[in-house]
Amino acid sequence: MVVPWWGTLPFASMLGCIAALPLIPAAARVWERNWVKLVVALGVGVPVALWCGLAGAGDEVGRTLVEFVQFITLLTALFVISGGICLTGDLRATPRHNTVFLAAGTVAASLIGTTGAAMLLIRPLLATNRQRAYVAHTVVFAIFTAANSGGLLTPLGDPPLFLGLLRGVPFWWTLTLWPQWLFVNGLLLLTYYALDKGIYARESPAALAADDAGRTPLGLRGGVNLIYLVIVVAAVAFVPSVDLAAGLWVPWRELVLVAATVASLLSGDRETRYQVNSFTWSPVVEVAALFLGLFLTMVPALGFLRQAAPRLPLDQVSMLVITGGLSSVLDNAPTYATFFELATRLPGEPLVAGVPEAYLVAISLGAVFGGALTYIGNGPNFMARSVAVAAGVPMPGFGGYLGWSGRYVVPVLVAMTAIFSAGGWWSVPGYVIVAGLVAHAGRRIWAARI
Repeated sequence: MVVPWWGTLPFASMLGCIAALPLIPAAARVWERNWVKLVVALGVGVPVALWCGLAGAGDEVGRTLVEFVQFITLLTALFVISGGICLTGDLRATPRHNTVFLAAGTVAASLIGTTGAAMLLIRPLLATNRQRAYVAHTVVFAIFTAANSGGLLTPLGDPPLFLGLLRGVPFWWTLTLWPQWLFVNGLLLLTYYALDKGIYARESPAALAADDAGRTPLGLRGGVNLIYLVIVVAAVAFVPSVDLAAGLWVPWRELVLVAATVASLLSGDRETRYQVNSFTWSPVVEVAALFLGLFLTMVPALGFLRQAAPRLPLDQVSMLVITGGLSSVLDNAPTYATFFELATRLPGEPLVAGVPEAYLVAISLGAVFGGALTYIGNGPNFMARSVAVAAGVPMPGFGGYLGWSGRYVVPVLVAMTAIFSAGGWWSVPGYVIVAGLVAHAGRRIWAARI
């Protein structure tokens, strides 16, 4: 199927709805209803799917719908199971404690996936900070780290890396990316600590007194759900998604995930889920509605990308930048897959799963880190935002979040690219950026002290 340029317009219209409608007061009141999001997604996505089917791309639409089901099944399982787990108690919501929370979620992301880490982190983080007036920045940095950048070290961490595993990338290969993981997450956590240090100094004495008075020892409720979480991780790692059995396609992995989800709902502590965690289905319904439209309209958009990719001037740096940029507005898993297949036709040594390793590094970094740049770059982003909004936190809209990521994430990624990818004299600007970020953080911390 040859895709004309205007085949990307439906996808652009979905992005436009997500970005613009929440900013228009009259439209925002309608758009906040999940059934409206579903109607818009179907109204834009179904005609695109029919057009692609009539143009001979029906199989690709089918594969996209299968990927959507896999995507939503995994997100739902992790959302529901983590919704039954609660870290009880209330620490003081100090910059140090908040940073430790984010660091723990960042490490957990590579072990239980960015969705699992984000959903486990967001509720206790919100509970700890409920007496504070300024909370949105903490949720934003949780998205930057636990929901995205932390998932780089294993194929379980982020869906793009799991696609690489299915294409022959060794399981432990992603651990070789630990310097970039440590560099990006270390700078983001340092930046957050400095930012929260300054914001904490602006909190009212009454809020800080209430936070201090509300301290209680830490504990764990809903521990049985940890077993189901292990089952989900094992299913993603070892159970095939589909297998041919008696002439039928059987989604083995999805069946295990659904079983774990149902078991969590039936055997978990209802008080922990519905009263302590204030669990609702709204966040996952919102993600499902929006991403259905995005997945369907993405079919021609990715087709156009495949046509244009061979004409792009690709090297390690441009591959990282393009993959990261597209991962921020397209789902990062199909973006990774597209450039992975493209890279198999590029020269270079040594090869990893048929891809020159330098390009595989660039694609992996771009897909994982680029997902942090927008709300739609990775599934957990919207889910974390929705949980925070449901808890009464005034989160930034699509454009506002872009401002946050442009200010705090992009400079770190530019520095990482200059130091780790470009090499030579190009690394000098990277070290200059790092020095500037560290100096700026140091000034914030020192100002908050005095």
